Amino acid sequence: MLHSVAYAPKEALEGEFVNTSREAFRTALDISAYSLVALAREAAPMMVNGGSIVAMTYYGAEKVVPHYNVMGVAKASLEASTRYLAYDLGPKKIRVNCISAGPVNTLAARGISGFMQMLKHYQERAPLKRSCEPSELGTTGVFLASDGAAAITGQVIYVDGGYQIIGM
Repeated sequence: MLHSVAYAPKEALEGEFVNTSREAFRTALDISAYSLVALAREAAPMMVNGGSIVAMTYYGAEKVVPHYNVMGVAKASLEASTRYLAYDLGPKKIRVNCISAGPVNTLAARGISGFMQMLKHYQERAPLKRSCEPSELGTTGVFLASDGAAAITGQVIYVDGGYQIIGM
């Protein structure tokens, strides 16, 4: 199962995080994080011989990314939920992992203020001097769903040109 669901009201992605409304916070966490729990609960009984659940996350779960705001908090919750689900579903041979994608130029990403500067920043600083391509995210997902990843669960796999390793 692939979980690639995320949403926050546009106003929650602008200005200061401290001004996030309770409703925007609730909406972002419900849609972007709790949905993984709900979907895993429904999918697990169908995975009678084990399985793989993969969720899409982003570096903003771990570090502050300007304008990402409440989505960073939601992605942090998604990553923690992944670990708890991995623990609960492991005895059923169901693995749960996240792929942390670097910036990809999509319609949704362009809705984030300053996205093009973010993409340029990755291209300048990542060890591979680029972010990632959608096909690379797909092949990572295929790997995580395969027997090659049979002993991997509860992890965040970074597909970001190596940006995550950079400290300065």
